This record gives sequence, C-alpha cells and structure tokens, in this order.
Amino acid sequence: MIADVLQEAGDRMTKAVEVAKDDFNTVRTGRANPALFQRIPVDYYGTPTPLGQLASLQAPEARMLVITPYDKSALKEIEKAIATAPNLGATPSNDGTIIRVVMPELTQDRRREFVKIVRDKGENAKVSVRNIRRKAKDDLDALTGEVGDDEIARGEKELEALTKRHVEQIDEALKRKEAELLEV
Repeated sequence: MIADVLQEAGDRMTKAVEVAKDDFNTVRTGRANPALFQRIPVDYYGTPTPLGQLASLQAPEARMLVITPYDKSALKEIEKAIATAPNLGATPSNDGTIIRVVMPELTQDRRREFVKIVRDKGENAKVSVRNIRRKAKDDLDALTGEVGDDEIARGEKELEALTKRHVEQIDEALKRKEAELLEV
C-alpha cells in the first residue's frame, strides 16, 4: 500500500517536472524555436486551438520561423494570434500561403525580464511538486491503522527523498534555461 502511494506520487512528480520543462520552452531565447509557438491559442472557427495543431512550424534560420497552415483559411487568424502573443515581440508577415516570423534581437533588459518569468514558472512547478508530496503524506497518514508506524515513517522518508530529487530536476532545468537566456 505504501509502495502504491509512493509510486503514484513519483509518477505525478515526474509529470510535473516534464510540464515545467515544456513551460520553460515557451519562453523565448535569441533563437526562433518552434516550441515557442506550439501552444499559442488561435481562434479557429470560434474555438481556441493551439497553433501546433493548425500548422507546421520550421526554423530555416536562427531568428526566422516559417509557419505553413494546414487550412489556408486560418492564415489571418494565425497571423493575428502571433502578433498579439505575450512575451514574443515578433511581427509576422503573410504572403498568402505561409507566414514568416522574424524574431527581434533580445536586449539585456528583456533577457532579465525573461529570467524572472522563467524563475516564476520554476517556482510554480516546485509548488505543484510540494502539493503532490502533501497529498501523498495525507494518504500515508490515512494508512496509520492498517500499517505499522515504522513502515509509515520509512515511507515518509522515501517521499521526502523523492520530492527532493524532483525539485532538484526542476532547479537544474531552470539553471539551463537561465544560462540559455543570458547567453548573448
């Protein structure tokens, strides 16, 4: 029973770390990265749909992204969604079949701003890992009558180690993203 609680908590923490890493990819660096645009919501026939589902994204050059919509009628909506997307500062140009997006050069102030955004996202990920730990601890405490106190104490130690390991993974991903952002 304790092993089941720990297994579920570990799986959920691993997913939280993966979500954090994906979230870090949505913050731009000096290069055009298709992952930046994957989740931009586009109003597609009245439904907010992620851009990654509406078009193919390629980065032919370091600071340019080419977006080829699967449905040409969505071209204007995609262009509008990119132009209004927060934290990008990119201006799309439309030639009737594809959209070209040239990423502007990042200033030092803008880089620091992005580092703050990434740190905030990292802190939110750590909070979610801690929430998973709290729920798992409550589940362990609920087993008090069925399992011995020593086993529960051992399970709590394992839970703490699991939490520490996942928080360190988030910190490591955060350091890599900060270094990437501050690299000129």
